[in-house]
Amino acid sequence: MNKYDTSSFIDQLKKFEIVLTDDQIDQFLKYYELLIDWNERMNLTAITGYDEVITKHFVDSAALAGYITPKSGHSLIDVGTGAGFPGIPLKIIFPELKVVLLDSLNKRINFLNEVIDTLGLKEIETIHSRAEDGARDPELRECFDYAVSRAVANLSTLSEYCLPYVREGGIFVSYKSGDCGAEVKKASNAIQKLGAKTGGVTTFQLTLKNEVLDRSLIFIEKTGHTPGQYPRKAGVPVKKPL
Repeated sequence: MNKYDTSSFIDQLKKFEIVLTDDQIDQFLKYYELLIDWNERMNLTAITGYDEVITKHFVDSAALAGYITPKSGHSLIDVGTGAGFPGIPLKIIFPELKVVLLDSLNKRINFLNEVIDTLGLKEIETIHSRAEDGARDPELRECFDYAVSRAVANLSTLSEYCLPYVREGGIFVSYKSGDCGAEVKKASNAIQKLGAKTGGVTTFQLTLKNEVLDRSLIFIEKTGHTPGQYPRKAGVPVKKPL
C-alpha cells in the first residue's frame, strides 16, 4: 500500500472526538485504494483525489460517530449506500455495530462485497434492492436501531424510504449540505405520517484547503409504527413526496 499522509484525517476526526487505531486507519486507506481502482471501471464517485475523498467522503460519513453511541447488538442500515457512504466508515469506527448496506445497483454491491472482504469486516452484509421494496421485507422492516442516508433526495422522500426500516425508539439520520431548516419544516407532515418526529438538526463544517463546506445531520426519531401503506410502490415517493 502506498504511503499516505494521514495527519489531516486524524486532526479532522478529532473535532468530532473520534480517535482511530492504526488498524482502523489502515482499513480506511485500503478502502480508498479500492474505491479508486474500481472507479476506473465503473462510476462510483466523481471525487477521487486523496484529500477530497478523506474530507468529503470519509470525514463527512464519520461525523455522525461524534453524536451517537451504539450499544452492543445495535444495528444500522444505510439506504442507497452507493459506494458505501456513510455505512462503511461507521462500521470501521464501530466494529461491533451490525450493518446492512442496501443499494439498487448490483455493480455497486459487488464493489461493496470486495471492500468488506478486503477490510476483514464482520457483522456486515449487502442487499441488492430498491429502498421501497426492501422496506416490505419482514426481515428488514422496523428492525434497525439506526437508518442513515447520504442519498440526494428531499427529506420527505428520504423519510419514506428510510423510516419503515427503523424500529420504534430508533433514529433515522439524513446527511444534508447547507441550511436545511426549510426542508425540515416542509417534511414535518410526512415525518409524522410515517410514525416519527424531528429530533433536531446538528450542523458542522468540513474544511478542504480554501473550501469550507456546511453540512447538517437531521435526526428523526421513530415514535410509533409506520403505517402499512408506506413506502408506496417503487418510484412514487420521489415523484409524489408526502
